[in-house]
Amino acid sequence: MLLIGVAGHELTARERGWLQHPACAGVTLFARNFASRAQVAELSQAIREAAPRPQLVCVDQEGGRVQRFREGYTKLPALHGFEALYLRDAEAALALAREHAWLMASEMRASGVDLSFAPVLDLARGNRAIGDRAFAADPAVVAAFARVYVAGMHEAGMAATLKHFPGHGSVLEDTHHDAAIDPRPLEAIRAHDLVPFAAGIAAGADAVMAAHVTYPQVAPEPAGCSRRWIDGILRGDPSEGGLGFRGVVFSDDIGMAAAGAVGGTKARIDAHLDAGCDVVLVSHVEQVQDALAAIDGRPLNTMALVGLLGRGALGWDALLADDRRADVQARLDGVRAPELATGVLSGATHMGDVA
Repeated sequence: MLLIGVAGHELTARERGWLQHPACAGVTLFARNFASRAQVAELSQAIREAAPRPQLVCVDQEGGRVQRFREGYTKLPALHGFEALYLRDAEAALALAREHAWLMASEMRASGVDLSFAPVLDLARGNRAIGDRAFAADPAVVAAFARVYVAGMHEAGMAATLKHFPGHGSVLEDTHHDAAIDPRPLEAIRAHDLVPFAAGIAAGADAVMAAHVTYPQVAPEPAGCSRRWIDGILRGDPSEGGLGFRGVVFSDDIGMAAAGAVGGTKARIDAHLDAGCDVVLVSHVEQVQDALAAIDGRPLNTMALVGLLGRGALGWDALLADDRRADVQARLDGVRAPELATGVLSGATHMGDVA
């Protein structure tokens, strides 16, 4: 299955045709698709009406630098702002992070969006793509935040997607622009980067997004193209060292530079699906036609996506009248992430890239 990108604020005739394709699972929206709350709700509805089967409407609404919808929505702090609060008062920090998740997901559900790809569970260890998108450097602290963030999203009727498996935070390179190689052995990754993912899975996370990072001591391919990472470790039996995950696995966007390690559009799709990914993200509009052609004839796991559809949206009128929203906004206003040490803006901030 594919999640595709579309060009603007309204669907074109060509894009409506793409949504008819049996392999199209839905659309990921970006800043290029946003003009207002009303417009994005209309676009979400138009996507559903254009397709003969349920479609996922997705976005990256993490907060901080990676927040696609801004005007009319809460200005969400970057997740790294919670670390300082955690060091002062862990219980308060975890409670507020859960409210961050609830508020983010509630606003997206009120806009007709099923899924925001969150939470980021990478470690805050200097990666250019991650930066202040990560909760903290300490795996145990990130694991604690993973549990409450999944719970907050579920409370709002949204499935949770853990990213970027098995951990993008411990390499420098930004996979939007460069290949990224993590030379550590599996034992080191398991002791650090996998800890938050194990916690998020135990908390009931519904999906995982795989990174384009390569870990050559574990497998020669990028993680999202690696059967060892996906079927062997992520979905593997816990008694044999696996994480026992039973949900949906997304690729990261195949338009990113690091995805080119396995070839062109068809090769990238084949590599991810053959490795065990359920859904491949094709966010760049110029790749969509070739991607749909490339997937023709492959078996489709359509039922796997039903559990990711949003549930029980309040709607904007009810959400605006909810005192909880105003209270959470006021409390989040004091959360501040420290300045990025590198000063580098991630490719994830670009409206054409998936985070």
